[in-house]
Amino acid sequence: MTSAHQGLTGLLDTEAIRKDFPLLDRLVHDDKKIVYLDSAATSQKPRQVLDALNAYYERHNANVHRGVYTVAEEATALYEGARDKVAAFINAPSRDEVIFTKNASESLNLVANMLGWAEEPYRVDHETEIVITEMEHHSNIVPWQLLAQRTGAKLKWFGLTDDGRLDLSNIEELITEKTKVVSFTLVSNLLGTINPVETIIRRAQEVGALVCIDASQAAPHMVLDVQALQADFVAFTGHKMCGPTGIGVLWGRQELLEDLPPFLGGGEMIETVSMHSSTYAPAPHKFEAGTPPIAQAVGLGAAVDYLSAIGMENIARHEHAITEYAVRRLQEVPDLRIIGPTTAEDRGAAISFTLGDIHPHDVGQVLDEQGIAVRVGHHCARPVCLRYGIPATTRASFYLYSTPGEVDALVAGLEHVRNFFG
Repeated sequence: MTSAHQGLTGLLDTEAIRKDFPLLDRLVHDDKKIVYLDSAATSQKPRQVLDALNAYYERHNANVHRGVYTVAEEATALYEGARDKVAAFINAPSRDEVIFTKNASESLNLVANMLGWAEEPYRVDHETEIVITEMEHHSNIVPWQLLAQRTGAKLKWFGLTDDGRLDLSNIEELITEKTKVVSFTLVSNLLGTINPVETIIRRAQEVGALVCIDASQAAPHMVLDVQALQADFVAFTGHKMCGPTGIGVLWGRQELLEDLPPFLGGGEMIETVSMHSSTYAPAPHKFEAGTPPIAQAVGLGAAVDYLSAIGMENIARHEHAITEYAVRRLQEVPDLRIIGPTTAEDRGAAISFTLGDIHPHDVGQVLDEQGIAVRVGHHCARPVCLRYGIPATTRASFYLYSTPGEVDALVAGLEHVRNFFG
């Protein structure tokens, strides 16, 4: 750590941690060591996760639940063992409340479709309302738009303040006795804002509305306790939390999962099938039709082990220190405008910004030439860009392996961008 970083506290031993992540040693553009600042899109994977995936395919590869031979029973034990690990990681009351999906988008679509097909008192129809927010990822907008179009329900949303937070001034007008479900992100993937969960859930509970939380940008970075949240559904994805792609999670309260209908039909999710009708298996299997993402679940279980060994409280402290330092350094760059909160309080580790009138795609390309990997575009949150009158942003996002030196490299890279474009 250089003298410029001496005041930073709470940092992890990133020198040791980074040895677990092979990609972080890559050279790009011939001789430049990669500076990976796109973990909000997907995190890098430690060797422990890669080894777990290889071990599964090399020694335990079989379909789950139905085979009685040794390898199939091993595969089933690994798959269901991953469910146990995830349940413990999020403090779920029951392992049967953990549903494996292919990503958070599928988890959110699962909830929307369940509520569209449900019987009373959960059914969304033309007499009911759905409430979301203007800062949502498209994965938490489009499923609700589709549900509203199909059922005639009214879609409403919280707006945004100028500093990138939810405008709760009209919360009682938005969440009313007609509201069936309130769905919102815990941490914005573009703004970095950490939302006031307690305030929103309290109002939803007053009117008897269900609450669905998109925790895709929370589960990798902080303690996620579904019992403390008091939501009804929580969705997140594995590939942002050191796990493989192709695996997501939906947690739901058990009594809801028992009452709500399945989204997908097929093998494994059934109890009995005749040519006239079918009955369904209990949750979670009722919502996991067909061959599940077995290897991916095993990899997610290994990722949970890895993160738990480091400690989510320790990861959160590290990211807070890095984010606080990054916000301060970025504010030193002339013409740079942070889109979202400009303090490290109540914000996550993703920072989106514009740089004068230089298009974010140009910023990203010039940074890439220096080995710095950032995200550019609207980050699947186009309504946010429309709200702030910008076409897109550049986003730098940090994780447990990010270092103050990488923040310095980003700032130096942005100075090069400014010089390059005159």
